[in-house]
Amino acid sequence: MKKTAVITGAGSGFGLETARLAAARGMNLVLVDVQADALDKAVAEFRDVEVLARVVDVAKAAPMEALAEAVQARFGAPHFVFNNAGVGAGGLVWENALSDWDWVMGVNLMGVVHGVRLFTPMMLAAAKADPAYSGHIVNTASMAGLLVPPMSGVYNVSKAAVVALTETLHHDLRMVTEQVHASLLCPFYVPTGISQSQRNRPGDLPGATPTQSQLVSQAQTDKAVSSGKLTAADVAAMVFDAIDHNKFYIFSHPKALAGLQTRMEDAMLQRNPTDPYAARPDIGEALKAKLRAG
Repeated sequence: MKKTAVITGAGSGFGLETARLAAARGMNLVLVDVQADALDKAVAEFRDVEVLARVVDVAKAAPMEALAEAVQARFGAPHFVFNNAGVGAGGLVWENALSDWDWVMGVNLMGVVHGVRLFTPMMLAAAKADPAYSGHIVNTASMAGLLVPPMSGVYNVSKAAVVALTETLHHDLRMVTEQVHASLLCPFYVPTGISQSQRNRPGDLPGATPTQSQLVSQAQTDKAVSSGKLTAADVAAMVFDAIDHNKFYIFSHPKALAGLQTRMEDAMLQRNPTDPYAARPDIGEALKAKLRAG
């Protein structure tokens, strides 16, 4: 029986590259994105596998429920679910509008929540019915959810929640099955479309005129993302390596884990959080100067 992959944020970046690898493995594809033109372009690539494509805002419960029903009816329980859709917002945390919180938490956290709550029961039922069935859920968080850098508060919070959700999912699955597994993807700076995610911001959650800190944050993120050496295709290969070898943590840039170790040591030693720019004080001072100039 052919396997099925459900991929959100499938129109670009990690989602599209993962879909390409899934298709190369002969999997049925369920491609989900909020951007119709990007999704149409992606679908046009896949002529040798069966594709179900849906334009869905993953933050919304009802469309996600309809998606899950369509997947069940067309393919049965999926074997791979990639809860990957994500958006970003920056700036000093008190300057983010409520609409920023609603948008980012809706997509980054509730999109993953919906994927977990809707597809996990289907996968568990398939596992119970068939000892040969195996399933894997991969949730996209970010190193931002582990390193909590300044001027990324809304994004940090959303991704930290995905870390906690996915680690809990791993433990919960282990309590009930050996056939369904979970992995946590924490990419660092990789050239994808997330730095320009405002293009897909819904009209009912409009953004305000950017503040000075939000403009500084956007410029910093654009520069960091565009200069990334690793590609989305590289990260997609890491995702399938984790599935093949049942690895939970997927880190695109393992060297960045030194910052996580420092953060954990700060907590264990009950010292104040270490300056994230301690190793590059020139960058930290330049950012402070820009923020205080206004």
